[in-house]
Amino acid sequence: MILVTGGAGYIGSHTVKKLAENGNEVLIVDNLSRGFKEAIHPKAKFENADLLNPEGLKKVFSKYEIDSVIHFAAFAYVGESVENPELYYTNNVVGSYNLIKTVKEFGIKKFVFSSTCSIYGNPERIPISENETSKPINPYAKTKLIIENILEDFDMSYGLKYAALRYFNAAGCSEDGDIGESHDPEPHLIPLVLKTILGERDELKVFGNDYDTPDGTCIRDYIHVYDLADAHIRALEYLSKGGDSNVINLGTGDGNSVLDIINVSEKLTGKKVKYTICPRRAGDPAVLVADNKKAREVLGWIPKYDLTKIIETAWKWQCNRKY
Repeated sequence: MILVTGGAGYIGSHTVKKLAENGNEVLIVDNLSRGFKEAIHPKAKFENADLLNPEGLKKVFSKYEIDSVIHFAAFAYVGESVENPELYYTNNVVGSYNLIKTVKEFGIKKFVFSSTCSIYGNPERIPISENETSKPINPYAKTKLIIENILEDFDMSYGLKYAALRYFNAAGCSEDGDIGESHDPEPHLIPLVLKTILGERDELKVFGNDYDTPDGTCIRDYIHVYDLADAHIRALEYLSKGGDSNVINLGTGDGNSVLDIINVSEKLTGKKVKYTICPRRAGDPAVLVADNKKAREVLGWIPKYDLTKIIETAWKWQCNRKY
């Protein structure tokens, strides 16, 4: 059985959906503080448990025959982490440590970790490879790096094999519109653009149009949530075949600007996006694009969804949201 923490959240629920469709037995552990009951896959088992409760975790591990773990559960708002770092160090680091310690105690040797490209901070080279220096600039990213370090030490001392997947900008939703992206507040560009089109927001704020990019706006590497799910499943298969612990970037290797997102969204929906150019946000790099060579070589992973398909699936979800 595969345990998926945060399986009622955005990326976790899509990964559970793919695992279940592939015939895997899946157990979701989620405290539903930021996940949704509606996102829980009907074929998955579910335990409402909190990673901050070690005894509760042990009960879950004792109840099921778990052979591997995919760990998504975390708070992931950069701004919130700056305003309240204690919340992030407690929830992300302490919760993850409790989980990793329990995994060790129960003799589980395969662990896939949802990490982030924000560990690189403001990178010196584009595209960003795994060799780039880790220099996170916010508490959220720092918590992810701490967890990676814990995993590295647990591998060296106890033989816990892990894959830490550092992904870029997750986007899009399930193609059937059954599950999707829902955050409050919503921090991500594509849903913000679509919510503006739907009239749920008065206007979109574009932070800076004077960057050293072709149209002056920031460029990011947008990757469909199903491609991310596929990579997590491949990472688990890699570890199951005896693969050594690894840190791997997940991105398309292509970048799209803020104005690209607006233009494609307008073309797909036939509606205009009302937006205002605002001053740059502190700490926003001009370009963040992945070097995904390692993911291709180690996992045999090739992203399938382009920007148009990403926005198509996100639009379908936003027009018929279930949660």
